[in-house]
Amino acid sequence: MEYRQLGSSPVKASVITFGAWAIGGWMWGGSDRKEAVDAIKASYDAGVTSIDTAPAYGQGLSEEIVAEAIQYIPRDKVQILTKFGLRWDVQQGEFFFKSKDNDGRDIDMHKYASRESVIKECEDCLRRLQTDYIDLFQIHWPDSTTPVAETMEALLRLQEQGKILAAGVCNYSATLMKEAERTISLASNQVPYSMVLRDIEKELVPYCIDNNKSIIAYSPLQRGLLTGKIKPGHTFGEGDTREGNRFYTTENITSINSMLDSLRTLAAEKNATLAQLVLRWTVDQPGITIALAGARNAQQAVQNAKAADVKLTKEDVDFINDKLGKLELVMP
Repeated sequence: MEYRQLGSSPVKASVITFGAWAIGGWMWGGSDRKEAVDAIKASYDAGVTSIDTAPAYGQGLSEEIVAEAIQYIPRDKVQILTKFGLRWDVQQGEFFFKSKDNDGRDIDMHKYASRESVIKECEDCLRRLQTDYIDLFQIHWPDSTTPVAETMEALLRLQEQGKILAAGVCNYSATLMKEAERTISLASNQVPYSMVLRDIEKELVPYCIDNNKSIIAYSPLQRGLLTGKIKPGHTFGEGDTREGNRFYTTENITSINSMLDSLRTLAAEKNATLAQLVLRWTVDQPGITIALAGARNAQQAVQNAKAADVKLTKEDVDFINDKLGKLELVMP
């Protein structure tokens, strides 16, 4: 396993980090708690020391599962990355979208990151995670109703109190990062990035490279699509929001699988699965520090961790990029 520093912060994270969205069940059609705990334990045993979670993932369930899984691991041997600013329990801030909780009840999600809300969420996260500090505390989505400086001042206070080691953002543009940097030194920005979603390469990646800010890539496997295991006509479970996603049309699934088929020989040469090859390519891209990889069971977790062992040459990367350049997707 490789470990990389997040910006100029004291936090080092495993290049493959356990993404704990799916284990919370929310928007993934449910979750098995025992399998989720086993997945995190297996991931740690395979060298993955970092876990990225959030209160919104199952309305606290993901954080509670993380706490259960790491209770026998020395606290300084694991890095907990969690978030704030996406509230389902208050009707304040910027309305985001309607959803359902894991019990099927309607909930309204709001982007809200006032000073008081940030402090409260930090305390709630610490309680659920059963710890006295968070390695990286990240705003989940920008909140247009709260001044950026107010949110960042709250993070600065938490950092001064030792409750968080580093501050990060998610889904921020380079412009918003610059504004946040007037108040606090950010460690990272967590954004969607994959072989088929590379928008950030134009502006955000150059900014982060120039300013020593880490990029945490989420959904590097495009929610499972880049594993090569999802075929046209795939049936998703109830509550799984991948159904109807713009990447999951029959045309796009077919095109992506064709591209992946062209990489199978290279994967075999590397003694790697397609998913491992994709994850390795992701963390080898300029500006990308770590990639989040979710797993629902121990076997998936170990397979994700092994992606760090794959070694790609410049020629390998050029070959992959050539295949990606020929990929045509139909997007609305």
